[in-house]
Amino acid sequence: MAKRILLGLTTITPGEWRNKVKEIDELGLKEIAIFPTSLDPVERWELYGLLEKTGLKTIPFVHLRNDMEFEEIDFIANRFRVEIFSVHSETDHYSPAVDYKKYFKMIYVENTPGHVPTENDLKKYAGLCFDLSHWESCDLEKAENNRESRQLRILAGEHKIGVNHISAIKPEIVHSYDKLAKMDFYGYDDHYVNNLSEVDYIKKYKDYLADIISLEMENSLKRQLEIKKYLEEMLNL
Repeated sequence: MAKRILLGLTTITPGEWRNKVKEIDELGLKEIAIFPTSLDPVERWELYGLLEKTGLKTIPFVHLRNDMEFEEIDFIANRFRVEIFSVHSETDHYSPAVDYKKYFKMIYVENTPGHVPTENDLKKYAGLCFDLSHWESCDLEKAENNRESRQLRILAGEHKIGVNHISAIKPEIVHSYDKLAKMDFYGYDDHYVNNLSEVDYIKKYKDYLADIISLEMENSLKRQLEIKKYLEEMLNL
């Protein structure tokens, strides 16, 4: 199967996701990935309703928020022909609060800062969701003693990589505030790309690319089309 890079409809910046929905038809898009993880249930159903009114055909990949109930997942899975979901590890503060057994074969567990997918995660779910920006940030922060990176490489040799997340890597550590967890985070990874060179690090991880690769960026979808083209040319996809 040819590798696909999907544009990502993220929801971090309040209200900006509505502008991305408008771009779908303006750009003639038929498929995207969505990250509804900064939206409460009311906003998420608003998002799905707006997406239904576009010319979108499929949403191949969805990152699940940890409080989603089966009614919501059933709806998006069937309505938008979802192929793959991702969740955070059981050790992460955003680990699923619901047992998604019905969808285990479609769910891949993500590496997040300080949280490597566990043995129990990988017995339960279909495999790995490698967030390559989290991985690279970890490599840069812990260059001399990087146990986390070594663990990820071992897991990659033992389990299927079902999907990737790609964000920017900045030249210096940046600060972000997670309003849901009410926590400050510091790292080289960031959800906004200023320069195309901020995704050059992906060349280092070419052997870890899945068939579905999702941009996880706050940039407009129009800008993401430029980033997608740049990545496709760089990686010879």
